[in-house]
Order: sequence, then structure tokens, then C-alpha cells
Amino acid sequence: MVTASSSGSRTELPRLIVAAPASGHGKTTVATGLMAALRRRGLTVSGHKVGPDYIDPGYHELATGRPGRNLDPHLVGEDRIVPLLLHGAQAAPRPADVAVIEGVMGLYDGQIGGDGFSSTAHVAGLTDTPVLLVVDISHASRSIAAVVLGMATFDPTVRIGGVILNKAGSLRHSDEVRRALEPLGIPVLGVLSRDDDVTAPSRHLGLVPAAERPGAASSLDHLAGRIAASVDLDAVMRLAHAAPPLRGSAWSAEEALVGGLPDSGPPALALSGPRRPVVAVAGGRAFTFRYAETVELLHSAGCDVAVFDPLADSALPEGTAGIYLGGGFPEVHAAGLAANRPMLTALRTALGAGVPTVAECAGLLYLCRTLDEAPMIGAVPADAAMSPRLTLGYRRVTARSTNLLAAAGTEVTGHEFHRTTVTPGAGHSSAGIGGAEMSGAGMRGAWTGPERDEGFATDTLHASYLHTHWAGHPSLAARFAAAVTRHAAGATATSVAGPRTDGDTDRMSAVVDIRSV
Repeated sequence: MVTASSSGSRTELPRLIVAAPASGHGKTTVATGLMAALRRRGLTVSGHKVGPDYIDPGYHELATGRPGRNLDPHLVGEDRIVPLLLHGAQAAPRPADVAVIEGVMGLYDGQIGGDGFSSTAHVAGLTDTPVLLVVDISHASRSIAAVVLGMATFDPTVRIGGVILNKAGSLRHSDEVRRALEPLGIPVLGVLSRDDDVTAPSRHLGLVPAAERPGAASSLDHLAGRIAASVDLDAVMRLAHAAPPLRGSAWSAEEALVGGLPDSGPPALALSGPRRPVVAVAGGRAFTFRYAETVELLHSAGCDVAVFDPLADSALPEGTAGIYLGGGFPEVHAAGLAANRPMLTALRTALGAGVPTVAECAGLLYLCRTLDEAPMIGAVPADAAMSPRLTLGYRRVTARSTNLLAAAGTEVTGHEFHRTTVTPGAGHSSAGIGGAEMSGAGMRGAWTGPERDEGFATDTLHASYLHTHWAGHPSLAARFAAAVTRHAAGATATSVAGPRTDGDTDRMSAVVDIRSV
């Protein structure tokens, strides 16, 4: 369990990182299965994922009953990795007994050109966490020992505390590998045989998200049983308990917002009384991804979050004053999204009325005029389509001009991962819904980077392929929440007092309080 020392600066957190020599060895299977098996034992488990991946954390959440969380030095900075790990482990309803961190790609693979920056090994070093190495042995036997030796000695600061052999063909096969590993002194903590029942279906961007698989829970239950029968869970927990105390404090959304406020900017209007502005967040099968900290930041900034399903719901949540359209797979569900005309109309009406809206990747596609020729919302003067080319990589970009989400010149780190294209790829003072620019200002490019301009932005809209982690850039959350609160205050003032005139100042002051953001 998470416990703080008397000094208050060192925290005991049993933990381990599940890594592999390369992608495809079974990290997700083993990490998710371990989480579920340990939870079966009555332990509270905190699930984490190295890198920007948004599919695996969905399986982690299913396995642990807690939000899956990401640890990515590129997206949030090295100094926030330990605080975010502690935050995830300490979050309600109770502190975790153990944190299981799933790695990314191969153990030492990170940002291209970054010498392993944002790799699993990098995060293992930042968090001083022992590594449990998963190795697919289906195509080798004694040679596996050479692979493990290379992994263990490539960087002496990385401690591999155990190995799980995956996809063993037989007991004779796995015993041969065990004998080859004995001289290394790295214990084998488990052996998994080939079992097609524990593999998750994949498609164009990797695994099918758990939220789109009705049978995901039963498959996970089967996997937990297989892991419990094949892996020495007591040895796994001994490895986790060998992790030294962590230095630092847990990340706090409230403190992040205070520290992330820009030096100057538009005022936020905080509604007085119990009412809080509502941010409608897209969910359901088509929109399965958002970082857990995004919702926590919005809540700490004074907003309530209400999830809606663009595939099934006919209206936005009551009192919607802001909209967040995160990641997912609208290209898979384009026909269903297009068929839900009441929701398309509701969103067009909201956007036309200036409701502040942030859209990332999947959200951008939904805002386009068409997606693979299916009609979408049409708030962005562009068309989206599937592409044979995968766009994947970290980005460092700058806001081209002041807009809803960022002030001009704001530098942001992010990540792109999609097999679609949007044409044109960036805004350029063109018309929006119904031939009228929604905010009264021209549609502008959202970001500019070394390779190209990207995305669409106005004073009330920000739509881009770029995924950003707002824990790394809390000023984005603060700015968006401020716009949402101002919109809610304006709507409340209009409904209470009627259209504002110069003589309405006193009546407005009774409705809103002004604070600087």
C-alpha cells in the first residue's frame, strides 16, 4: 500500500514495470493479466502505461477498476512522472497496494533521435522501478538467454528482476530456456503457453479498445485465471516490494492549475452559487480515449463533466457550456455517427452559438464536413478520409495565433497516431457552419511545427490531430475552463437579465464573480 514516511518526502509504493525486447512479445497480455490476477487476490492495483497509448489503459481500467493512466516524459516532462505515478496510486477510493506499469515497444525504444527518451527504460530510471521482462520464446530456445543477457547489460542502471516466458510450445521447450537462463541469475517468474483465447483482436491502429468489445470482461477473467495458474504471483509481489521509496509528492490538479496559469490572459467568470458550468465529453464506442487527468483538471477548474455518446444520444447534456471531443475511432463508426442526425444538429447548434469546443484527432474528424464521404458536423471546412499511410510520432509545436486553447507562441508537446487525412490540413480564414465564421474571427491554423501547419482554431474552437496531455500543459485546461465558464456566465446572465446593455453592469455583478486566469 502507498505509505508516506515521517519526512513526508519519501513514499513507499510497491511497483514494477512489465517490459519486453520488442513489440509483440505480450506486454499488454501479461501486464493486464497481472493487474486482474492481483486484484482477484484482494489487492488494490493501480495500472499505468508508458507512452501516449490510449488503448491499453482502457484494458488496465477494466482489470483494476481504476482509471488507466499514462506516464510519458515527452508529453508531461520528466519532473512530473513520479508525481503522476503517485497520484494514480493514491487516487480515490483508496490507495493502491501495488502499481503495475506496462512499458512501450522494446525496453530501450523511445523517441526517435532522442537516445531512448520516453522509453520504458527511461521511465524505469525516473521511477526507480524494477523490470519484469516478458519474452516470446515461440521461435527460439537457448538463444533467449542471449536476448535477456543483452537486455540486462545494455544499461547497467536498469534492473531486470525477473522474466516471464510467453508462448512456450511445451514443457520441454520452456525447460530448455530455463536452463539457459540459470547462469544469468535472473529468475523465471512464470511460463505462459500458446493460448489464442488470451489474445485481443486488432485492427488498423492496434488492439480493438475494451469499450468496443462486449466480451472483453469475460476474456479478461479467463486471462486472470491463466496468469494466476502460470505466474508466481508471490514472487511478483516480492519484486514489486523491492522497489525503493519514491521521492516527491503526488501530482495535484489544483496545484497544477495554479502553477500553470498564464501571466496574463482573459478573465474567467466563475458562476456564484452551487451551479457549475458543464463540459460535455464525448464517450461511447466511437470516442474511447481521454487522459484521466484531463477530466480532473476541468473539475478542479470549476467545471462539471458529463459524458455523452455521439452514437446513441439525441441531445447534449443539460446545461452544456463546453464540449470536449477526444480520441477514438469515428472512422469505424462513421455510418452510425452520420445516422444520428439529432446529435449532429445539436452539435451544429452549439458550435454555431459559440460553445467553446476542443477536439483532438477523432474529434477533428467528427467536426469535418465529411468522413469517408459520410456527412459529419461540418464545423471545420475540411473533409476526412482513411489513408493507407500511418502517421505516428511525437511532436513539438507552437500556437500560430491566440485562440481558444492557447495564446500565440505557446509551445506544446504532443503525439499523433492516425490512418486518416484531413484536406485541407489547416485553417486559413475560411468559412465555417452555414458560410459564417462561428466566432466572428477567421478560421486559423491551430499549430505550427517544423514540418507543417496543422489544425483549425478560432476564439471558440480548437480542432487538431495532436493529442496533448493537459497535466503537462495545465494552462490549456485553465484557458479552456475559463472560456467555458465565461460562456456559461453569459448564457446565465442573458436568461436572468435579458440581453446586456451598458446599464446592466450592476445586475451582471450579481450573477458572476470575476477572477483572473
